[in-house]
Amino acid sequence: MRRVSISDPELTYDPTDPEGFRSGMFRVGPQLGAEQTGTSLYELPPGQALCPYHYEYGEEEWLLVVAGTPSVRTPEGTEQLAPMDVVFFPRGPEGAHQVLNETDEPVRILMWSTIVIPTATAYPDSDKIGIWTGDRTEDAMVPRSANVDYFHGERR
Repeated sequence: MRRVSISDPELTYDPTDPEGFRSGMFRVGPQLGAEQTGTSLYELPPGQALCPYHYEYGEEEWLLVVAGTPSVRTPEGTEQLAPMDVVFFPRGPEGAHQVLNETDEPVRILMWSTIVIPTATAYPDSDKIGIWTGDRTEDAMVPRSANVDYFHGERR
């Protein structure tokens, strides 16, 4: 049996994340051989958010508060969670969410989801869509205004 402890994880930080969106991450799924589901432990320092406000078209997501009191913004507003609270984000606009740390202490959350490739993610605040193909050279982040006709640029 494969086993991973999340009690003292080796967190990684992406140096390209801008201020306000810096969080540590420990990906559990790949270490255990998961292929169709993903699980990650995140640590959000004070004043940081996990990701921009978004919703998934292909994936359902879950969140478990491990430590601290994060805030979660959804279409219904922003609510503060407590340790051991669990929330679910369905696919589509009704599952829109953003996890924030508006406290003075670090927050740790465990998130897990289905893995769907290809998929798309919508970012309502910035009016853009991310398309994830499984091939980074084919992935795209585009403003919705970039929408073109189906036959745009086609020649016969």
